[in-house]
Amino acid sequence: MIRVEIEAKRFGPTPVLRRVAFQIAAGETVALIGPSGIGKTTLLRLIAGIDRDYDGHVARPDRQAIVFQEPTLLPWRSALDNLLLVHPDLDRNDALAALDRVGLAGKETLFPGQLSLGQQRRLSLARAFVGRPELLIMDEPFVSLDKDTAETMLSLTEDLIAQHRPATLFVTHAQAEAERLADRVLSLKAGPDGAVLG
Repeated sequence: MIRVEIEAKRFGPTPVLRRVAFQIAAGETVALIGPSGIGKTTLLRLIAGIDRDYDGHVARPDRQAIVFQEPTLLPWRSALDNLLLVHPDLDRNDALAALDRVGLAGKETLFPGQLSLGQQRRLSLARAFVGRPELLIMDEPFVSLDKDTAETMLSLTEDLIAQHRPATLFVTHAQAEAERLADRVLSLKAGPDGAVLG
């Protein structure tokens, strides 16, 4: 399903990634771990097609969704409109059902600023899954949440992945999260010419 072959990624003269290659099968969940600043988010951006300035090749499906570390919601639009604007073919009732599935029933008219961080993360998950992605990319989706909210979000994400079965790649610093959600764990480590898979 997903084939990643990054020969080299640089920011100016600074090497960031070097010979990073792996595959993700349909329905497989892979965790990516490594120290801060090693290049994990950069790798996600290459895989998603946000950054195309690299040597190598990435094969990915057209239907993909990204859940960023900070919820990238439209603050001037309601929770419901944040789904409908990204997915214009989505039926309103299906959008409401998606909000219900992530525990946001009755909050469809609220704006992101009226939601807690945990609720904003739920909305980001709903927006990602409602498009039925073949590839799901998540960048530390549970960071900076309190313990109870993080546990709720982990369980919710686990259920949604099990239900929809996208190929999933997610970044985390928490080994427990990686072991719980992932079928396989990849680790980025520093190398002489940029980070490599260790």
